[in-house]
Amino acid sequence: MACRLWAAGALFAAALPAVAAPITAADAHVARMGRGELAADGSVRFGYPGVSFFVDFEGSRLSAQADASGDNSYFDVIVDGGEPRKLHLAKGQQTLVLLEAGKPGGHRVEIVNRSETWHGTAALRSFDTDGSWRPAPMLPQRKLLVLGDSVTCGEAIDRVPGAKKEPSWWNPRASYGMLMARELKSQVQLVCYGGRGLVRTWENKTDDLNLIDYYQLAIADKQHPVRWDQKDYQPDAIVSAIGTNDMAPDVPEREPYVAAYVKLVQTLLNDHPHAQIMLTEGGILSGEKQAALTGYIAETVRRVGDPRVHAIASTGYPGDATDAHPTREQNVRMANDLLPQIRAIMHW
Repeated sequence: MACRLWAAGALFAAALPAVAAPITAADAHVARMGRGELAADGSVRFGYPGVSFFVDFEGSRLSAQADASGDNSYFDVIVDGGEPRKLHLAKGQQTLVLLEAGKPGGHRVEIVNRSETWHGTAALRSFDTDGSWRPAPMLPQRKLLVLGDSVTCGEAIDRVPGAKKEPSWWNPRASYGMLMARELKSQVQLVCYGGRGLVRTWENKTDDLNLIDYYQLAIADKQHPVRWDQKDYQPDAIVSAIGTNDMAPDVPEREPYVAAYVKLVQTLLNDHPHAQIMLTEGGILSGEKQAALTGYIAETVRRVGDPRVHAIASTGYPGDATDAHPTREQNVRMANDLLPQIRAIMHW
């Protein structure tokens, strides 16, 4: 009798749907977009805004083990293409409930890093579900790389009139770069850092990480930089929207600036032999400073003399009374300014 009861129990247990084991953030069931540092335990650490993770599963619950270096990191969580839910990470390790008591069945969850590297780095360690894992979602074949500063990072898009600026205001999903990527049906990396320029910061510092430096990094931390292997992401199109902060104190000298830009572009050409490279002024400059940068870009294109390098025009937008960075609506207009020029070059 005991054996028959055991056998019946075994048959009953076998009939229950299997619950999948947790998977690491680096697991093949997880699609990742953006730069990150993969650790031996399968966790993925990142700092740039817009770094994204995509998970498909069958079940009604999904959670993640995460880590943050400070209290200023935020994620967007999007379930089944719905409205994003903003999560504030606490310093240290924590469990994030991404979907709870959802309708049983298939779901797709997307996690997007909202914050900049200087806010702090974050890591995703693992995912857990009450169901089973589906194959990783397929990302678009087209690949876009956008190099820039705070505008590219989506600073102050979610501003609150009359309030003091805080890290929750950053929103790369509403930035012109990610808007363009969605319109172009493309992956995108935002390699950007607020307050930085091609060769100097808005405070006229040349010994900090500027674009020439952080283009090479997965984690743009001056004290603990993590190199990025350019072979891991080969963009079809590169947009460099840098220069606003170089122009902040005064217009830099033409010759050293152009020489530095030529050096960067030659590096891009070498690292990404199939990419079309487009240089533009960014979304804030206007007047004499914009005209100066436009001239420097034109001279850079002329000196490089490669048919894969182009100048495309940006319009300067003034932000609003709350913040000088472009508003949500102005980011839409910035994307619409650039998209026809990119499509003409890429034939997309």
